[in-house]
Amino acid sequence: QVHVVESGGGLVQAGGSLRLSCTASGPALSIYRMGWFRQPPGKEREFVADINFPGGTTDVADSVKGRFTISRDYAKETVHLQMNRLEPEDTAVYYCAIRSSRTVRYEYWGQGTQVTVSS
Repeated sequence: QVHVVESGGGLVQAGGSLRLSCTASGPALSIYRMGWFRQPPGKEREFVADINFPGGTTDVADSVKGRFTISRDYAKETVHLQMNRLEPEDTAVYYCAIRSSRTVRYEYWGQGTQVTVSS
């Protein structure tokens, strides 16, 4: 009943930008943190960034710090991942996920959106 939907993936040249969006919905859904993970081809899933509800504090992986920014749309249960100066190494399936409280792990996951960066 909890749905997590990502959008905004696509093909972009190295040095370009892309903006991902994630919207969560469902009955009685509470959110502690929403975040982004990615899985490059042939590699394991890794953390990218997340944001706290309602305070808005963020955490960003060192590999993308300074290039990626996570933000929250206060009008709805939506987060964005602004990706700038993209590199071929950023190519991956990007997943959005939700933690409902401080006492649990990330519980709800989207289906992912493909980001491909060409050289």
